[in-house]
Parts: sequence; C-alpha cells; structure tokens
Amino acid sequence: MSSQNIASKQELVLEAGRAERQYWQDLWRYRELLYFLAWRDILVRYKQTIIGLAWALIRPFLTMVVFSVIFGNLAKLPAEGAPYPILVFAAMLPWQFFANALTECSNSLIGNANLISKVYFPRLIVPISSVVVSFVDFMVSGMILLGLMAWYNFVPDWRILTLPLFIGIAFAASVGVGLWFAALNVEYRDFRYIVPFIVQFGLYISPVGFSSTIIPEKWRFLYSLNPMVGVIDGFRWAIIGGESKIYWTGFGISLALVTLLLFSGIWYFRKTERTFADVI
Repeated sequence: MSSQNIASKQELVLEAGRAERQYWQDLWRYRELLYFLAWRDILVRYKQTIIGLAWALIRPFLTMVVFSVIFGNLAKLPAEGAPYPILVFAAMLPWQFFANALTECSNSLIGNANLISKVYFPRLIVPISSVVVSFVDFMVSGMILLGLMAWYNFVPDWRILTLPLFIGIAFAASVGVGLWFAALNVEYRDFRYIVPFIVQFGLYISPVGFSSTIIPEKWRFLYSLNPMVGVIDGFRWAIIGGESKIYWTGFGISLALVTLLLFSGIWYFRKTERTFADVI
C-alpha cells in the first residue's frame, strides 16, 4: 500500500473522529432546543386537555386499583410486608415511565418531521425530549405514592435514599429502547403498530401487579432477561424496604441489558440519523 493511500485513510479517520466530537458539542450547544421541545409537549399535554394534570394521576391510579383487587384481594399474592397498593404502585411508577417514554419516543421523529427536514440540529434531541416529558409524568404520578404512604401510615427506611440510582437506570432503559424504536419507526412505519402491543404485552410479563418472588427459582434467571424486572425490583427494594429483596443475579443481568440497549440505541440512531430528512 502506498504512503499516499495510508495518509488518505488516516485523514478520513481523523475527519470522522472530528465530526463525532463536533456532533456531541452541537448536542450541548442546542440544549435550549431540548428545553423548548420538552416544554412545548408538556404544555400541549397538560394545557390542551379537559382534565389536564389529573390525566397523569388517573391512569396509573386506576391500574393500581385493578391489580390490587385481582392480585391482592382475590389471588392473595404476597405483598413483601407492605400494603398491596403500595407494592403495585412502586412498580407502576417505573413501568409507566418506561411505557410512556417508549410510546412517545417511537413517534417523536415522525411528529417533528417538518423541523427535521428543514433545520440542522442533532436529532438525538427529539427522542430525548420525549423521555423528559415522560419523566415529568413520572414525577406527577409520584404524588399518588406519597398519598398511599400517608393513607397507610407507611414510612420507608434508609433504602429510599438509593431510589435516584434506580430512577437513573429506568431513564437509561427508556432512552435506549426509545432510540431504537424512534429510528426504526422512521424507516419502517409498521413499528407504530408494534409499539402499543409491546407496551401492553410487557405490562403482563413484568412484575407490576405481583412480586417477582412468586416466580419459581429455576425460572428467575430467564425471567430476568426482561430488563424491566431488575428496574422494578430495584424500585420496590428502595421504596418498600423491610421484607423486600432483590434477586441480585437478575438485577445484574437487567443492568447489563439496559447498558447494552442504551449504547446500541445511540449507535443505531447515529448510524441512521443522516437519512432521516430524506425518508421521513
């Protein structure tokens, strides 16, 4: 190979590395756009509705009531030493956050097609702003958990201090999976029909209405391949404390899968984002 070809390849590598650094610098420079998109969606969601803020409370509350009646009162499943509604809602918080973020992310690029096709900015901003909006819903729904704790005179122990860690893991899972479906939905519009099915099906295969301790030991490892299992168990461990336990092997699997989904989601999104304006 000639020295000229080697020099040319080195220049291409240097240019690629410089472009990648420039992209992440642009992501920081366009942070105000992230705030604007998130704030716009928050206003639309809460201002232009009949019941406004209450919508973020009613949906998880009614789901919690149904699960508490079916699994707590009728099936008499274990509650890990806590009132069953608290057991359910400690899982509803991360699940609703993940489900909302996945739904919003998958449609975020299509919903902002005019902006994407006309103006340059790092496209990562669009799905991340959708996750931020879902996080606001998550914070609002947290008021129900506080109300349940007051109603049942339930006081969490020191483990509640670890809750931000599990919130961060839930955020990473939402971003990772959301980026995959946001990019795939641009190229294959069938995914807008697949995502609602995944959300609905995932609700029943995740330990939302019941404790994961009822899963037989021989199936716990396989069950933990659902990354939300570790996230939900972590929330319960932090919020309920006491008798609540984490299957640490499964939690490690979930954490590894969340990390894989996050970095692979960023990689695939970056790989396909240069074609968004052409195919959207």
